[in-house]
Amino acid sequence: MTTHAAHDLVVFGEDWGRHPSSTQHLVRRLAADRQVVWVNSIGLRRPRPNGPDLMRVASKLLQRPRTASRGVNPPEGMSIVPPMAVSWPGSSLAAAANRHVVGWQVRRVMAQRNMRRPILWTSLPSAMPLVGSLGERAVVYYCGDDFGSLAGVDHEPVVAMERALVDRADLIIAASERLAQRLPASRTLLLPHGADVDLFRRPVKRARDLPEKGPIAGFYGSISDWIDVRLLADTAARLVDWTFVMIGDIRTDVTALRALPNVKFVGSRTHDVLPSYAQHWTVSLLPFRDCPQIQACNPLKLREYLATGTAIASTPFPALAPYAGLIETGQTVDGFAAAIRRAAEDRRRNGLRRSAVAHDSWDARAVELGNALATL
Repeated sequence: MTTHAAHDLVVFGEDWGRHPSSTQHLVRRLAADRQVVWVNSIGLRRPRPNGPDLMRVASKLLQRPRTASRGVNPPEGMSIVPPMAVSWPGSSLAAAANRHVVGWQVRRVMAQRNMRRPILWTSLPSAMPLVGSLGERAVVYYCGDDFGSLAGVDHEPVVAMERALVDRADLIIAASERLAQRLPASRTLLLPHGADVDLFRRPVKRARDLPEKGPIAGFYGSISDWIDVRLLADTAARLVDWTFVMIGDIRTDVTALRALPNVKFVGSRTHDVLPSYAQHWTVSLLPFRDCPQIQACNPLKLREYLATGTAIASTPFPALAPYAGLIETGQTVDGFAAAIRRAAEDRRRNGLRRSAVAHDSWDARAVELGNALATL
């Protein structure tokens, strides 16, 4: 991948095995020529005394370290460490406990694999207490979100940890220009998201549970607070001849959408089958709220949608700028409904959309990133 040494990695990310993140896409490829220890999520907020949070704590405590193989699993030889961590941002006691206990867990796996002086990579500010405890040669902060506005985060203590991490990092990787603008230019590499270009552009059969009749507007991803549910519901109520298909876990109130007969929730789907939906519905949707989180985001599905060639209707946000002319936008109900209608008539630019991301594969992004890591 590079002409330099490929340094081993200890990566603090989200829980491996969920819908693949940019960190997972990149690290999977970097693992081809180096050892990797992946540490599952250290939480970004205190657990609440409710059922879902308590079940999540219990499930994480019951996990055991594992070494995965091929297929949908992590790359062969990568070790996955479920940390025995205390999720309590801002607590000095929790930070000390995590540094001691999680540090011990990781050093034990490093010793088993004879890893010395790895690069410590973290995509989460909550790993800051571990910095300096693993004998690392360098620290990399992968900044993929605006943690000051990210939903489900204890913002004040997490932002404080992020500031400390930025000060300590030898290399910072920013996933969007908006994120890069607030980071030290001399140590920041702008690395926009890639896409599994081959997966999404290779023709596949239509998903069996897509409606057979009428135009379809489709979305996949987490159905969370950053989705403009009210806009989407009002638009669906106006476009009664359309079916709106929503794929993903529901993490926000979608009562207004469930009330509409032309809105279908089909649950989550694995990443590898998403092309069987996105290639065959009429228009792909990016119905985001206008909020700081979205202003700073660079959603993975944007380039995946483009790789299918399918027309796209979106609310406006900065990450669309490189693809101006290929995506229809609207912010009001009138505007968004009109954008969907315009997109439905736009088949002549299918090839242009595919071409726009032809060189934006995760493989290409990983080569650029690997060269940067090799200099540390």
